[in-house]
Amino acid sequence: MEELLPMTHVINQGMAMYWGTSRWSAMEIMEAYSVARQFNMIPPVCEQAEYHLFQREKVEVQLPELYHKIGVGAMTWSPLACGIISGKYGNGVPESSRAALKCYQWLKEKIVSEEGRKQQTKLKDLSPIAERLGCTLPQLAVAWCLRNEGVSSVLLGSSNPEQLIENLGAIQVLPKMTSHIVNEIDNILGNKPYSKKDYRS
Repeated sequence: MEELLPMTHVINQGMAMYWGTSRWSAMEIMEAYSVARQFNMIPPVCEQAEYHLFQREKVEVQLPELYHKIGVGAMTWSPLACGIISGKYGNGVPESSRAALKCYQWLKEKIVSEEGRKQQTKLKDLSPIAERLGCTLPQLAVAWCLRNEGVSSVLLGSSNPEQLIENLGAIQVLPKMTSHIVNEIDNILGNKPYSKKDYRS
């Protein structure tokens, strides 16, 4: 936990107000919190984690316990799964897309794989929900991330101002994310992770 001392120093010097972790396990975050409390240092307040319709386990199962026990929130990234959820890959990989670039070969392979095709089918099935809510698929996906109580913020990576404006429109969709809508989405995705408390009930 060598990060604790320098981060405590940075905060005590007024150079930062808080600090957080990125891609740490729940156990590592809990250990940092315990050590910080034991030695009068400042613990992290958030974890930066990947979170989107197809990546749910960490934010929905591992982090909620930390959120409720010690107040660590999630600052999530990649709500559109590197553009996979944008809707532009429904009919393959367009020439002008990121996945068509040589350095993004891994993304192209992910999209055209069997799993990638299944994901695109699920996104098509989500489109009627977006239409009913009067939003785009990306707005629905970002609002879906924001509706999670443990998510403090969602980091957006936009390629242009239009994309940013569209993604920010998710704020208008958030009040429409009722438990009924979330259940509908879960039924289409079929990937809701189960926590220990789900097994007990």
